[in-house]
Amino acid sequence: MNKSKILFFGWVTLLLMPLPAYFALHYFKGANLYTFFQVANFKTIPVLYGLEFGIVYAFLALLLLQAPVFKTIPLPIDKLVKDLNLNYVDAIFLSLCAGIGEELLFRSGIQTFLGVWITSFLFVAVHGYFSLKKIKMSLYGLVVLPFILVISYGFEHFGLWFSISAHFAYDLVLFFVLIQSED
Repeated sequence: MNKSKILFFGWVTLLLMPLPAYFALHYFKGANLYTFFQVANFKTIPVLYGLEFGIVYAFLALLLLQAPVFKTIPLPIDKLVKDLNLNYVDAIFLSLCAGIGEELLFRSGIQTFLGVWITSFLFVAVHGYFSLKKIKMSLYGLVVLPFILVISYGFEHFGLWFSISAHFAYDLVLFFVLIQSED
């Protein structure tokens, strides 16, 4: 895969992934774009809480990943950064795409219908972090799952923008650390 394909998939994540959630909410709950994006709930404090939580959890995850058991697990993001020579601007863009697109799909959409726990497990599984074939990869899934559960409950209590900012910050820290380690 080349860099332009990854950036294309970033756009797909940002622009197309939220569509099924929007149409489901519009059809079943009468949501419009204003309520789908929770424009009225866009407030500074939940965004700052999300950013703070995402940053702290990313560093906690990085610390946990230093355990010997994780040394033999190649994470997809590691390979992506190494193979494509991503830079800091790419990292910001991809983190924004994932934070917005995935949270609109999973938190605003799927979680509304399936609840916090099922959606959280589904989110981690879709990312490939739960596997019967790769048990060690499932250990990483167990590191990520509490983060996803907190942003899922955070969505319920603080709104969409908490979840988006936490997801963005978490991904951004991981990208920046991996990019820095490549230099």
